[in-house]
Amino acid sequence: MAVLASIVVALAALLHAYIFVLESVRWSRPSTWRVFGVRSQEQADTMRPMAYNQGFYNLFLGLGAALGLVLFWVGLTGAGTALVLFTTACMVLAATVLVTTGPGYLRPALIQGTLPLIGFVLFLFA
Repeated sequence: MAVLASIVVALAALLHAYIFVLESVRWSRPSTWRVFGVRSQEQADTMRPMAYNQGFYNLFLGLGAALGLVLFWVGLTGAGTALVLFTTACMVLAATVLVTTGPGYLRPALIQGTLPLIGFVLFLFA
C-alpha cells in the first residue's frame, strides 16, 4: 500500500510542479493563457503577478510532498507521513476553494485535487 500511495503522491507533486511551470515560467505564452481561459495579452499582463505568485505556492506544495516521500522512504516515517498528509491536504483544500470560485472551475479543481485526495487516503492506510 505504501508503494501505491507514494506513486500517487509523487504524481500529485509532479502535477503541481507542472502547474508552477505554466503559471510562473511560461505565463507569457498564448498557449499557456488558453489553459487558464485568458483571452488577451492585456488580461494576461494584468494576471501575471497573481499567476507568478500562485505558481510558487504550487511548487512549494509539490516540493513538500516530494520531501515527505523522501523522509518516509529513508526511515523517518512519522515525519514523512506528516509532511505528505499536510501537503496533500493543502492541495485538496486549495482545489476545494477553487470550486467555490464558480462553476467554470470544477474541471481545473478536479485536475488539481484528485491525485492529492487519493494520495492522502492511501497514505492514511499505508
